[in-house]
Amino acid sequence: MTTNQLGVGSPRSRVMALASSVAVIAGSLVMLVALVAPPGSWWDGYVSEAGTAGQPYAIPYRAGLVLLAAGVALLGQALRSLRTVSAALTAAAVLAATSGLVACTDRCPLPPYEPTTFADVVHAAASVLGMLVLAGAMALVWLADLRPAVRRLAGVAVVVTVPLGAILGMLMLFVGRSDFGAFVERAVLFVAVSWLIGTGGLLGVRRRALVH
Repeated sequence: MTTNQLGVGSPRSRVMALASSVAVIAGSLVMLVALVAPPGSWWDGYVSEAGTAGQPYAIPYRAGLVLLAAGVALLGQALRSLRTVSAALTAAAVLAATSGLVACTDRCPLPPYEPTTFADVVHAAASVLGMLVLAGAMALVWLADLRPAVRRLAGVAVVVTVPLGAILGMLMLFVGRSDFGAFVERAVLFVAVSWLIGTGGLLGVRRRALVH
């Protein structure tokens, strides 16, 4: 079945794809400003700590994450004819929004190394599961009947995300909080955001425009 038969590349899906890229760019920029604006190094701790109560830009950070989640949902709508891909992106969007709406407590503690609250567990579970589901969506796009550029971008994203995600998971489980873990987390998020923006852009541009 071709992408035209699937409805991918229709005017409506292209608009959704471009809107997805815009939402992800806007959301990630708001999150980045909220992360780097406070005094001190923005490389310390988990990214989610910028959204904890008492942080000067907690509300903008959380709003930016919800906006980014909306962008993921829009990409799912752009690919709604690919039902499995669309379902995975929609699930990732819900989990990302949950992570934004349910903030962790100070310094985002994680078991078993630190005492945690119910909100901490919900936030961490939504964040981790959201990235896992998003990685699954990348793999599905890689295998889907889409233009080569879209599939190649997804393939690169999967190849980079899977080992980085595995390293991050092991660090969280066996080491706990660390500077290297903070670096890996930011690398994973950078790859995810880049893939979302790139995929939305590629799907939003007509194939003829790309050729000429």
